[in-house]
Amino acid sequence: MKHLIEWCSIFVFVLTSILPLQAQETAPDVLPVRAFAIAAPAPEKVEQFVEFIDEELGPRRINVLILRVEYNYEYLSHPELRSANPLTQAQVKQLVAVCKENDIRIIPQVNLLGHQSWHSELGKLLEVYPEFDETPHVKLPEKYEWPNEDGLYCKSYCPLHPKVHDVVFDLVDEICDVFEADAFHAGMDEVFYIGDDQCPRCGGRDKAKLFADEVWKIRNHLAKSDRELWIWGDRLLDGKTTGMGMWEASMNNTHRAIDMIPKDVVIGDWHYERADQTAVYFAMKGLRVLTCNWRKPEVSAQQVEDMYRFRASATKEMKPNFYGMMQTVWSSAGGFMEGYYGDKPDREGDNETAWHTFRVMFDKVNEMERQY
Repeated sequence: MKHLIEWCSIFVFVLTSILPLQAQETAPDVLPVRAFAIAAPAPEKVEQFVEFIDEELGPRRINVLILRVEYNYEYLSHPELRSANPLTQAQVKQLVAVCKENDIRIIPQVNLLGHQSWHSELGKLLEVYPEFDETPHVKLPEKYEWPNEDGLYCKSYCPLHPKVHDVVFDLVDEICDVFEADAFHAGMDEVFYIGDDQCPRCGGRDKAKLFADEVWKIRNHLAKSDRELWIWGDRLLDGKTTGMGMWEASMNNTHRAIDMIPKDVVIGDWHYERADQTAVYFAMKGLRVLTCNWRKPEVSAQQVEDMYRFRASATKEMKPNFYGMMQTVWSSAGGFMEGYYGDKPDREGDNETAWHTFRVMFDKVNEMERQY
């Protein structure tokens, strides 16, 4: 009997040692990040958006929600930068609570460096603090048109202005605190104005180093509170060599910054018209990368397949860098929910909408998990 008990003990030990390994080998490949990025809801849409998180994001096992808050919050540190209709602290806590209930990591976004204006209107930062403007000599037209003589898409703040970070970091800290966030999204996409020749601080400087230094500055500030930096990746791609041009990549020489920025920054690699495979480039540079889609369901399905293929064929060192997928939405939260629940077509009567793509993308993710 004693020997029988000993052999049973050995058998149980071996079995319990092997089973976790077998389970790991046969388990589906689950993307580390299944993200959804959208503008923070207007105050009057918060209740509906809470239901959307509970009924649509949670069941699809979306685990990261990026909310573009910008100046649409009742900031206490700089009330002069509040929008006309800001979210209250109580409303933010509603969003935080429903995300916790659904195991969703919530990451607030405020655009830093670029996107400080839109068409003929300044953003709140440059409206209130015009001295931060990288290109004060470029005046906003009454009627905006693209292209234009000034190459004006969106204004930037000057990254070397001695007081700009005192203001923006107050906002970053406050918005991260109220969202109870362990990461922050700084945007930093489509930065056309950087190192302008007429800027007394930036003129003549290396644009790639200016961009990289700003990434480092934001990253280091966040690190003091154990927070992670996320940015878009377009400024780190060479628009001329790749043929991707000035929108999805850089034509003003910031692309060399990819070798200058810290490796713990998370990259959102967005391509909306084609399933370009630049995620491999970011991963090989040692950066965690998310492939980001928008409103073309066929392109998005291909991007999901590519991400799983990258992970399946990667070395054990590279695989963690293929971090996941992110659905981006560039309408208001209210507009998206109206289209989603109404199953509205696009202007041509087709299905090239963010809400249809949302369904296709996450259905494809679930399908690929079963395959891998």
